[in-house]
Amino acid sequence: MDTQQKQNQLFIQLVTMFHVAAMQQMGKIKHPVTDKIERNLPAAQNSIDLLDMVKEKTRGNLSHEEEKWLEHVLQELKLNYVDEAAKPAPEAGEQEEGAGKEDAGKGDEENTA
Repeated sequence: MDTQQKQNQLFIQLVTMFHVAAMQQMGKIKHPVTDKIERNLPAAQNSIDLLDMVKEKTRGNLSHEEEKWLEHVLQELKLNYVDEAAKPAPEAGEQEEGAGKEDAGKGDEENTA
């Protein structure tokens, strides 16, 4: 593997790390350490803002694949953030409802809290 391929893979990995972190912060997937659904929308917004900054700082320097992946992740995160921000804050005992909802982009219509 040459240096460019390695950098491409590392960039995809970096974006994916922020993607997963933001999804956890929005309560869309379980936190791997606590095995619980946790919701921290300010932290999720920060993760999204960091990816937006990466997008701006790397403009014109990304491969087509990297650019498409970053755009896809940002679109998914922003749509999910709007969805979560519109919901009331969960009560302490309700945070684990929906714990099986690991496919964040689908099935929101099934969640009738």
